[in-house]
Amino acid sequence: MADPSTYRPAPGAIPTSPGVYKFRDAHGRVIYVGKAKSLRPRLSSYFQDVAGLHPRTATMVTTAASVEWTVVATEVEALQLEYSWIKEFDPRFNVKYRDDKSYPELAVTLNEEFPRVQVMRGAHKKGVRYFGPYGHAWAIRETVDLMLRVFPVRTCSNGVFKRAQQVGRPCLLGYIGKCAAPCVGRISQAEHVELAEEFCDFMAGRTGGYLRRLEQQMQEAAVAMEYERAARLRDDIAALRRAMEKNAVVLGDGTDADLFALAEDELEAAVQIFHVRGGRVRGQRGWVTDKVEDVDTAALVEHALQQLYGGGTESVPREVLVPELPRPLEPVQEWLSGLRGSQVDLRVPQRGDKKDLMVTVQRNAQQALALHKTKRASDLTTRSRALQEITDALELDSVPLRIECFDISHLQGDDVVASMVVFEDGLARKSEYRRFQIKGLAGGGQFDRSAGQDDVRSMHEVISRRFRRYLQEREQTGEWAVPEEDDDTTANGPVDPETGRPRRFAYPPQLLVVDGGQPQVAAAKRALDELGIDDVALCGLAKRLEEVWLPGEDDPVVLPRSSEGLYLLQRVRDEAHRFAITYQRSKRAKRFTAGELDSVSGLGETRRKALLKHFGSLKRLRAATVDELCEVPGIGRRTAETVAAALASRTPAAPAVNTATGEIIEDDATQETP
Repeated sequence: MADPSTYRPAPGAIPTSPGVYKFRDAHGRVIYVGKAKSLRPRLSSYFQDVAGLHPRTATMVTTAASVEWTVVATEVEALQLEYSWIKEFDPRFNVKYRDDKSYPELAVTLNEEFPRVQVMRGAHKKGVRYFGPYGHAWAIRETVDLMLRVFPVRTCSNGVFKRAQQVGRPCLLGYIGKCAAPCVGRISQAEHVELAEEFCDFMAGRTGGYLRRLEQQMQEAAVAMEYERAARLRDDIAALRRAMEKNAVVLGDGTDADLFALAEDELEAAVQIFHVRGGRVRGQRGWVTDKVEDVDTAALVEHALQQLYGGGTESVPREVLVPELPRPLEPVQEWLSGLRGSQVDLRVPQRGDKKDLMVTVQRNAQQALALHKTKRASDLTTRSRALQEITDALELDSVPLRIECFDISHLQGDDVVASMVVFEDGLARKSEYRRFQIKGLAGGGQFDRSAGQDDVRSMHEVISRRFRRYLQEREQTGEWAVPEEDDDTTANGPVDPETGRPRRFAYPPQLLVVDGGQPQVAAAKRALDELGIDDVALCGLAKRLEEVWLPGEDDPVVLPRSSEGLYLLQRVRDEAHRFAITYQRSKRAKRFTAGELDSVSGLGETRRKALLKHFGSLKRLRAATVDELCEVPGIGRRTAETVAAALASRTPAAPAVNTATGEIIEDDATQETP
């Protein structure tokens, strides 16, 4: 634990301008990002008596080892910079919403010659009409399936559409009446565009006139005794009404708005958002966060707005309704208006339909928090217990908040690779996984067969490489100190000054785990000793009896089979094995492909790729006839005969067996992923 007074800025050194600040730990890792209207009073508040701080704030300032800041011109710039830094550094003490995925939307590509209805995610494109977002892609497809009966707009991909134009036959949807088949000229381009626009009008809420027109046509058909047409119109009306029932009108004035509601306790908060477009609820989403920093409802609302709109993938509606306004309000409202390009009304609803709908959103947030606590309470407790059991069993000085695990993978001595996986606070941190090609063996990545399968030597190499990089980057960054006013702050941390991204090996783990027993642990310990690393705990987990080996010990540490600590170590080890074998299989597939096809005369890279793409694997390619080879674009009969003869002259090798798992690895590309 650090004493905040050791890195407190000198009196008067902190400016009074708006800005964004970062707290870093002893290894230079950013652990908290915040913004302030005036930096001096905000930062000074962190350096009062630790006993008077909020417990989570006290933990943050005692974990930190330095603080730095960047001055900006306005509070709006501070808001934008804070969001970008939180996304870049992922600080552990900032509020982070776990649901960070993009949500699907129903899109109509009016910018194309023949508009298409499809599911889209991500940033909005010019000329495309969007409806949603929806909670699930299947909800969009279910709605579209009902709508296509009345509005048979194209839904096929461009490839399918062009092929139908070439062969003069529509796809299945064209035969069953769920596509107007503009690909074969059943309707003109102008008629199809008009059909797509009618689809958009209906989805936008202009439904009354269209339904009345269909009902009138149904009655006219009945009077004229065109009963089949009347029945079809009746079914169309029923399908449209079923689609409308899925999006009931909640705001009669056709409002476009996003409604935010929060349910929180001292430790966690749940956010629920209803997206209302054209007066109808078009989508719903929810987030849950650990309140790792001392925040109130207004700050949580501000974080939620940043999360939803900051990435640029979500359009800002005219109204944003929240349970409590951010403080200060003006910068947030100005930021939202800038994203929308016009004024955004950010407010708390007081009465009427919007207030009633907000109650519904709030009820959903409360239910989401209750459900989350039911699922996660035991998990949070279990993770804490597992880390404490590991600390006690290995007699560590502190809880291993960061665990790194290494594994070696190869196939009978070929394509030797290693993996490094990272777990923080008991959870996988996949963005920091790394993989290595073993270089120090015979043949550049292959074992010296005379020396046997040397996992120990590989483990020594990969540990040496990982921590040598750590020492190099620590030397480059130097001591962690508060930067001078003109210093480049990115150079004073685990961040590459050229790319602006965190350095890959800038900080060490508290616990290093190797997949293996006493020999592998000894090799890893020797590598650490050679580099002078003495502040990283080390252990190995042997597969056969799940024994934990410590360096220099003749007997293993045996954890109970029911131990949560053992279970966490097993998960870390198994994840390292999975990551290593995935990489090893991909290397083997590339090497095997090169060995089989590279030597075929007259077969260049483009045609090799075309052959593999067409047949999917070398196994199917070997079984193909000359006529089947000729079906591949760019492959003539002479080339096809050459390929067939070359592959036929080679006897397929015996199935490769993974020595680590004993499983046979097939040649099919579909079998390469574990």
